[in-house]
Amino acid sequence: MKARGRLGAAALGLLLTVLLGLTVIVTVCMGKYQVSPGESLSILWCSLWGLPCDSPQMTINVVLSLRIPRILASILVGAAMALSGAAYQGIFCNPLISPDFLGVSSGACIGAAIAILLGLPGGSIQLFAFLGGIAAVAMAMTLPVLLRNHSNLMLVLSGIIVGSAMSSILGFIKYVADPDTQLAAITYWTMGSFNYITLRDILPTLPFLLLPTVLLSALSWRIDLLSLGESEALALGVDVRAVRTAVILCATLLTVSSVCIAGTISWVGLIIPHLGRMLVGPDNTRLLPISGLLGGIFMLLADTLARTVSVDEMPISILTGIVGAPFYAWLLWRQRGGSNGTV
Repeated sequence: MKARGRLGAAALGLLLTVLLGLTVIVTVCMGKYQVSPGESLSILWCSLWGLPCDSPQMTINVVLSLRIPRILASILVGAAMALSGAAYQGIFCNPLISPDFLGVSSGACIGAAIAILLGLPGGSIQLFAFLGGIAAVAMAMTLPVLLRNHSNLMLVLSGIIVGSAMSSILGFIKYVADPDTQLAAITYWTMGSFNYITLRDILPTLPFLLLPTVLLSALSWRIDLLSLGESEALALGVDVRAVRTAVILCATLLTVSSVCIAGTISWVGLIIPHLGRMLVGPDNTRLLPISGLLGGIFMLLADTLARTVSVDEMPISILTGIVGAPFYAWLLWRQRGGSNGTV
């Protein structure tokens, strides 16, 4: 039965990988500047092998300089947020937890807002956002140490405290910001967008996206043991504090790196792991890779809609909220009907 489950998850993973590839091809062609699928594939092939391309330079620039970096960023961010959410929900045995529950998104927004107030360039804004997110999680994890209470409940409460404090600080920064320039930039950051993304914005964050992903995959079976509860995990010989700290560190790096690339994007890390559980069950060795693929596909589709659905580009969090809220309401209704095993 377990082998059949692995086989089913592997087949689903292959199917989702193919679907992701097809989605990339379709989304490269979509936009206000239309590009045919054949021409897109020709440009990508010539670029990959360094061959001369017969397409107009304008079309080459649109595909390689605008759409490919944006597509890559949306896939990475969607996968990272979904992986982070699945990991957090696993170790805390709580399906209501999202990747920013320890205040990481609020802390990153404060760091970015401070950089905007100081008039720093885009690379410095990313750095400040990264440091702000790490600082917020560090404070959330320090509070249980000071109180000498290392339970999951205390850590969740610490996250609520830090998140609320960070939101208040961010509100104060918005209050003192210049309403004509700085406030608009801060607000746009907090609503999330892949606009103006370049490869230079993505490359510095790649190590902080890829390494935690590998580590979480290696720790997936230990996350399964933690999901049984602290007492059961201890009885099975798991170092609960060490594993929980490692998972939180990896999930935090994934989340803060995503915020550095695209700003705050809601709902993805909350709803995608639920969808993954509906497809492959709660086993994290199967759930994590499936959630990553689903998150990448979902974010790529959402970003494509954001840049094509209206004349002006829509902030990505608006679309994820429009999709996420009804979907989560449906999940709650389904749970009420007795399907507790998948949520």
